[in-house]
Amino acid sequence: MRGDIRPLPSGKHPTPPGGTAVRRLAAIAAGDIAGYSRLMGLDEEGTLARLKRIQRELIEPTIAEHHGRMIKTTGDGFLAIFDSPVEAVRCAIVIQQSMVGRNTSLPRQHWIVYRIGVNLGDVIVEPTDVYGDGVNIAVRLEGIAAPGEVYISGGVYEQIKNKLVCGYQSLGDRQVKNITDPVRVYRVLPDPAAIVSVRHRREVALIIVLSAALLVIAIGALWYFVKQQGIRTAGKTPAVVQTPKAASPPAPPVPVETSPTARPAPVVVPAAPQSSPPVTEPEMTAIPGGSFAMGSNDDASEKPVHQVSVKAFAISKFPITVREWNECVAAKQCADLVSGAPDMPVTNVSWADAKQFVTWLAQATHKNYRLPSEAEWEYAARGGTQTKFWWGDQFRSGMASCKNCSDGSTGAQLVKVGNFEPNRFGLYDMGGTVDQWVEDCWHKNYQGAPTDGSEWLDGDCTSHVIRSGSWMNDASYVRPANRDHYDTGVRYPTHGFRVALSP
Repeated sequence: MRGDIRPLPSGKHPTPPGGTAVRRLAAIAAGDIAGYSRLMGLDEEGTLARLKRIQRELIEPTIAEHHGRMIKTTGDGFLAIFDSPVEAVRCAIVIQQSMVGRNTSLPRQHWIVYRIGVNLGDVIVEPTDVYGDGVNIAVRLEGIAAPGEVYISGGVYEQIKNKLVCGYQSLGDRQVKNITDPVRVYRVLPDPAAIVSVRHRREVALIIVLSAALLVIAIGALWYFVKQQGIRTAGKTPAVVQTPKAASPPAPPVPVETSPTARPAPVVVPAAPQSSPPVTEPEMTAIPGGSFAMGSNDDASEKPVHQVSVKAFAISKFPITVREWNECVAAKQCADLVSGAPDMPVTNVSWADAKQFVTWLAQATHKNYRLPSEAEWEYAARGGTQTKFWWGDQFRSGMASCKNCSDGSTGAQLVKVGNFEPNRFGLYDMGGTVDQWVEDCWHKNYQGAPTDGSEWLDGDCTSHVIRSGSWMNDASYVRPANRDHYDTGVRYPTHGFRVALSP
């Protein structure tokens, strides 16, 4: 990291102005760009302009959205402080995944890739700076992190391991410069199945290598055997048959091909005609048009409560499943293949991924498939009611898949679609199970929102609205009025979607 973000020698901290040191426990995130000098050598002005734009459009807003405070930006680096290690790591994941999207359209040699380290420690805080070993360790973690990845300390891991839907790979204890004791280091895997996938890929690769080696040995042995048989056949002297002199001499023997390379003529089999992968349309439910009071007074983002009229439309009975998603992948129109039971909801999809799916589905079926608007989603989720939950004003156990939403449940886990009662419109999982993307751009409240049920697309669409809550959220997220948002191009393990269909 360049500029003035430099670790201080252990135990040596300046006294803040005024003479009183303000100490606090905080999560510190430190980041810098891998290969910054090389990028500046390739295109100094262009790299500097891109860096400033990234800091302005991504780094600073993302830190603020996750309740952090930017301490400083220097050259290619940044330093931020958070009250919550959960928010610090979540912020780091969003930054890294957003950078993947930003780099996609550029040649690889021009990619800007961050390394980020996060540590939880006791620090000395000034209005414009922060000091202490808590900072030093975060900077050292950033220094050893692989490009594009987030490394965290053991202290952070202990605080977030049961609170974020992530995977973690232990890298063991590391001795870092100017820190007396070794630091336990973990690599953050935003996809909780990623570490299993890494192990599986390694095992598959090993099996392939071993199989290839055995195949080569077998072919070599077969070739040697055939060659030896050919040599023995060619070396034999043909038997001489004595015939009477009056008899005609025997016809010369027909030579026999004994070369081990001889092969029968290949049989040409006509290729089967290629057919398009099958398209299984989601089971849709017709929703009658009507008016309802959208929003609630439970949260500032859900205000003001306003009357909305919705036209008739159809919406999928269940969230999109693994089977339905993988058909899009088979058609080469969606991202990576998803593992899991066919009737599980697809997860870890961004808003952009969901849009790819509905675009493919509309083209494949010649129907007007799309994402529902936020108003349509809430209207459908309420099922004709105006109560706090679709079944009433009081929460009832066992009605939704959410954290501690069933009697005796101690944890949360993803379940197949349709595992709980449908609402009065016959829709399943309109609250809990998976977060669900809708078409609308995010607005912090309903001031100026459309009243005709259409999507709200003006303003900054770098983040879009998600509804429903997930199996990892508590009961307050199951309310039909509950709303949240996430970065448009970033995948998260609890995010799924369902589709709508215009008449």
